[in-house]
Amino acid sequence: MKAYIFLANGFEETEAIAPIDVMRRAGIDVTIVSVTGDKMVTSSHNVTVLADKLFDELDYADAKLLVLPGGMPGTTNLAAHKGLADLLVRSAAKDIILGAICAAPSVFGQLGLLKGQKATCYPGFEDKLTGAEVMKDQVVVSGKFVTSCGAGPAMKFGLALVAQVMGADFAENLARKMEFV
Repeated sequence: MKAYIFLANGFEETEAIAPIDVMRRAGIDVTIVSVTGDKMVTSSHNVTVLADKLFDELDYADAKLLVLPGGMPGTTNLAAHKGLADLLVRSAAKDIILGAICAAPSVFGQLGLLKGQKATCYPGFEDKLTGAEVMKDQVVVSGKFVTSCGAGPAMKFGLALVAQVMGADFAENLARKMEFV
């Protein structure tokens, strides 16, 4: 099982690291990808993370899951990356799960990917979820999309991603092992 999580300068570290941790505990092969052209990516709170790969070093043919953390200006920087936008549009037409948290679901909305889906996001970004039925839940799963509203539910978001690729029972068992439930 292969997942990619994309980091841009200004990402929210909890929204990136918590899902990475949960997915790796589940045995999912997670690659941290920088869209900045540098493997060192700085978060919105000045935490620097070393990515595994640069965006252009990969072809994503093995992707089962693509994840966007939120944060500002990280979300804006993700949205501005043409290669990532193209990958997300191509992936939406395939059997690939797309996850985004906080402000990042707006990237899906701006690409027109959420039409007919339910989605959530950080308060104030609802108008950018173009075509979606906006929900107030912490985590929303709709079709191949998993969205969440912010840093607080980042572990729950990670478990929802795991449930989509490994099954609900597997995710529930992992949550118990992590003392999450």
